[in-house]
Amino acid sequence: MILIVGLGNPGKKYENNRHNVGYMFVDFYVNELTGSRVHEFRFNKTLQSELPMVKKDGKTILFAKPQTFMNRSGEAVKKIMDFYKIPLESVFIAHDDLDIPLGKFHIQKAVGPKLHNGITSVEERLGTKEFTRIRIGIENRSPEDRIPGEAYVLQNFSEE
Repeated sequence: MILIVGLGNPGKKYENNRHNVGYMFVDFYVNELTGSRVHEFRFNKTLQSELPMVKKDGKTILFAKPQTFMNRSGEAVKKIMDFYKIPLESVFIAHDDLDIPLGKFHIQKAVGPKLHNGITSVEERLGTKEFTRIRIGIENRSPEDRIPGEAYVLQNFSEE
């Protein structure tokens, strides 16, 4: 089994925030694999996540959108891994990254942004940095309008 976790914040208020690009990644990937734009994400209270499971080409892919809010994402990730007995090498964490330009991404093991509270939470709960990250670039600020990162990530994506 493969676990793909999209980091984000739950609720309509945050739905289109840059910080929720991990959730958006999971939504997109599930829709692509199932061929459905309407896929039910069931909330699992014990695992604190919405957990769609997809079978593709004989492989089982468990997707997760932790509902713990970004800064406590590690709690849900650890619970899911323990419950399903998923090894670290089968875990992929998708998240926003201000160190990468908008529209670009990097898939790297043990490499992440300078500061990301969701990733820090996962590292602390797992006791390691040795997991694979899908780092999705969201940096699109102009040099003359360089608002702080903490405020920028909580803004919605613009049409540009």
